[in-house]
Amino acid sequence: MPTVEDGKFIWQLIKDTKILDLNSSYSYLLWADQFSDTSIVVEDHGKLVGFISGFIQPKAQDTLFIWQVAVDESVRGKRLASRMLHTILQSDECRNIRYLETTVTPSNIPSKNLFKGLARDLETECTITDGYTKDQFPGGGHESEKLFRIGPF
Repeated sequence: MPTVEDGKFIWQLIKDTKILDLNSSYSYLLWADQFSDTSIVVEDHGKLVGFISGFIQPKAQDTLFIWQVAVDESVRGKRLASRMLHTILQSDECRNIRYLETTVTPSNIPSKNLFKGLARDLETECTITDGYTKDQFPGGGHESEKLFRIGPF
């Protein structure tokens, strides 16, 4: 589980991916403090190399929403993201979870493969619908996001 002390390292990991939306450093401190039960960090030889942020949806207590998945370049291709997702889903905090949701941009092939693979691993459905349109994002330049819904499991 992440701790507040991990916040700055989470921020750096997200920044280093050069793919994910980088939020304020405060948001990662807050995330590691307030949502640690449904999130995960992985360290390798003292370096933070993996992070997933998730939360149980207030309006759907049986649904875990995954916000960001980050894996350091040094450990990509080793199914770390998949193992982190499974670990979160097997936690006591997620014992009543029947669905997982996330949003993914169409160009993010690794994330699409990750979540389709999770559905396959869990032997359940993965439905993909419209999530957030590019017009809903400020400033232009952000792709639309597709909503992935995996479950029931």
